[in-house]
Amino acid sequence: MNEHRYRWRNRQLREHVAVVDGAHAPSIVLTNATYLNVYLKQWMEANIWIYDDRIVYVGDALPESDEATEVVDCTGQYLVPGYIEPHAHPFQLYNPHRLAQYALQTGTTTLINDNLVLLFLLHKKKAFSLLEDLNDVPASMYWWSRFDSQSALQREDHFLSDEDVQDWLEHDAVIQGGELTGWPSVLKDDDRVLHWMQEAKRKRKPIEGHFPGASEKTLTKMKLLGTDSDHESMTGEEVWNRIRLGYMTALRYSSIRPDLPQLLKEMKDWNIRVYDRLMMTTDGATPSFYEQGIMDRCIEIALENDVPDYEAYSMASYNAAKHFGIDHRVGSISPGCVAHINILSDKHTPTPTSVIAKGEWVKRDGQTVEQSNPFDWDKHDLSPLEIDWDLTERDLQFSIPLGLEMINEVILKPYAVQSERSGDRAGTEDEAFLMLMDREGKWKVNSMIKGFTKTLGGLVSSYSNTGDFIFIGKNKPDMEMAFNRMKEIGGGIVLAHEGEIVYELPLPVAGMMSDEEMGTIISHEQQVKRILGEHGYPFQDPIYTLLFLSSMHLPFIRITPKGIMDVKKKEVLFPAIMR
Repeated sequence: MNEHRYRWRNRQLREHVAVVDGAHAPSIVLTNATYLNVYLKQWMEANIWIYDDRIVYVGDALPESDEATEVVDCTGQYLVPGYIEPHAHPFQLYNPHRLAQYALQTGTTTLINDNLVLLFLLHKKKAFSLLEDLNDVPASMYWWSRFDSQSALQREDHFLSDEDVQDWLEHDAVIQGGELTGWPSVLKDDDRVLHWMQEAKRKRKPIEGHFPGASEKTLTKMKLLGTDSDHESMTGEEVWNRIRLGYMTALRYSSIRPDLPQLLKEMKDWNIRVYDRLMMTTDGATPSFYEQGIMDRCIEIALENDVPDYEAYSMASYNAAKHFGIDHRVGSISPGCVAHINILSDKHTPTPTSVIAKGEWVKRDGQTVEQSNPFDWDKHDLSPLEIDWDLTERDLQFSIPLGLEMINEVILKPYAVQSERSGDRAGTEDEAFLMLMDREGKWKVNSMIKGFTKTLGGLVSSYSNTGDFIFIGKNKPDMEMAFNRMKEIGGGIVLAHEGEIVYELPLPVAGMMSDEEMGTIISHEQQVKRILGEHGYPFQDPIYTLLFLSSMHLPFIRITPKGIMDVKKKEVLFPAIMR
């Protein structure tokens, strides 16, 4: 059954009513519960009846018969709605299935997911089948529909056709359009994307922007064109300005932009005391950032910054549900909602001791309750890569006089390459060879990168924004060795140095994702960060560096499937070369 269209059939709905009448026994009853009523913004006491996966009653009564009912006394505990991550990028080495399993343990029971990687990897019919099968976890998973590739593709119209975008917007699991990383083109003359925005609005699905540093004038124009929300505020003033203009505003706490504590402090200076237009997001943090928690950590930060407890919990649940129009399903503890409930030891300790998701215990008294088996990715054509082409000596020729210099993890500026590049080793101390290669081996873009490493022989990654292969290194033979090993393991991130493979992070799910448990993925990422740091990587988040090398929503220069691009002018400075 399509969960997003009909979660409950008529027969089930009749049964739910019959439970209230005493004709059926609830599955679980949580007695003496102090719970957060998000509508009244009050802590209240009630008995909460759950039948299968739905909350059917919240009030003073107890069922007439409890012979088939699990009764749990919640005296001294506090119950809040399952948390909602409103802006998840579920492909940051981990995959949506593993992320959801991990998120459930800290109380995040609903995720609103980016579909970008699925657009690159799968035909829409396969992607839609995947969305349905991902519902086997007790988390609720919804999606958004991208309108641009976030890069510069050789065949953008093939990647995003009118028919495909319309079908994504029609899908019941898709509850948002965006995020609009290509908004400058929309402002200028991109009527194609503007049409899709209006189609989303016609379907009553909100549009999310991506407006870092946007002026009042730009925010106003994008609001006129149909944008409803944004998650790119970097100061309290920017939060104030977005709320003032009517934007739903997500405060970000991610590995690349851990802004939330500072935003909350600065919001006080702007006298922001109303929280209904605020959400919080971790914005696709890399795995190790999630060791501290997901939405529970955001709530904790809000509480530390004097946000009233009922507002902090609503910012991570009901506010998002209401914005997306799914508050009849998730975001509150009330009759009719999916049974997503977090049980806390204390109001100010948002990491739950127990979690009920879709009416199932997924965590009980601090212990994980066994979840489903590993996901069958092969069924959805997301198998290990099979690369049937080889790297040649000609591929590793670097003659473009323009390189990319790192300002931080994701900001790149152009520089004039002056070092000798004819041998096997890169020139200056902090300079390395850089190549983006089509995963089918049809084209390549060769340049240099400054600031990534001082000594590492070679890194090859099948993990990238577009799914194409990234080569970085000081030594061509090491780069070739890393590529050959990446082929053998079916995709991943491989590091080679002085003729040896020094580390490999297998990504057997289409070369983009691991299927290990999150703890293992975290360990892998930490090892990659450690080794790159030892070889001179000066920043904190190399995974985001790899992801965003080809992303056209960041200044100032990028290496893309079209070639080396000037971001502001959207001009190809040096085109990709066919092999």
